[in-house]
Amino acid sequence: MPETNIAMRIGIDLGGTKIELVALDESGVLRLRRRRPTPQGDYEATVKAVEELIGAAERELGQRGSVGIGIPGAESAVDGRIKNANSTCLIGKPLRHDLEERLQRQIRLANDANCFALSEAIDGAGCGAEVVFGVILGTGVGGGIVVAQRALTGTNRIAGEWGHNPLPSLDEEDEAPPPCYCGRVGCVETWLSGPGLCRDHQRHGGESITAEEIATRAAAGDSVCEATLRRYERRLAKALGQVVNILDPDVIVLGGGLSNIERLYVAVPGLWSAAIFSDRISTRLLHNMHGDSSGVRGAAWLWSEQ
Repeated sequence: MPETNIAMRIGIDLGGTKIELVALDESGVLRLRRRRPTPQGDYEATVKAVEELIGAAERELGQRGSVGIGIPGAESAVDGRIKNANSTCLIGKPLRHDLEERLQRQIRLANDANCFALSEAIDGAGCGAEVVFGVILGTGVGGGIVVAQRALTGTNRIAGEWGHNPLPSLDEEDEAPPPCYCGRVGCVETWLSGPGLCRDHQRHGGESITAEEIATRAAAGDSVCEATLRRYERRLAKALGQVVNILDPDVIVLGGGLSNIERLYVAVPGLWSAAIFSDRISTRLLHNMHGDSSGVRGAAWLWSEQ
């Protein structure tokens, strides 16, 4: 295949509802951004859409670039086919092979949470840190690990899959661990995702409202919403404390919709010491710098790795 030119890095965020593209120059400056809806449930149409986005971008910029792609899943270490994807049409498909054939170049694939963490480690909130743990708190809960500006995938391709560990040390107020789509019960994702927060609010007498509305009402003095956020903060502190005990990162960066709840950055570090096996905790909990763009930027930065 032709050599890859990393003077221009193209990143693709292959999401369940949209496919987003960015093109970055060598220093990370944005040159182009495009997006289009993801063909629902159609693998062949999805591959074609990615090919068309990249082709159009390269024609517009007059330059061929490297291609990194963030996906909501991972490649199997057995046969390279996609696994663990909530975009189910990708599961079992040879995505890397098919895209390399169409694009006539090598590409790099990574889990979308790894791409988020990589973006924030290279030129975001975790810039300059040796070990960064990136957390996505949204419809689901994901995690990615970056060491020395290199995303770790692990021998099973599941490094950072924090959301599918059980929430540790349930409190007396916690009800029976809820079922997770992965087939287990009590996964961190079932408690700390946006839908998990909303379900917990309703279980404790709250209305059916969004996570954003819960935070807004708590700030305005609503006692039921305040109690919901306090439960959430305790659970997040315990779950992140477990990560600190195992990984001991310099920085934990939060992304996803729930990362915009500003009180988390004070409340959670104030609570996690009870779960962390250390007399001093230097890990910083930070809001992301690149927002919704972090995942697609991180996909482009996959080609910064040596």
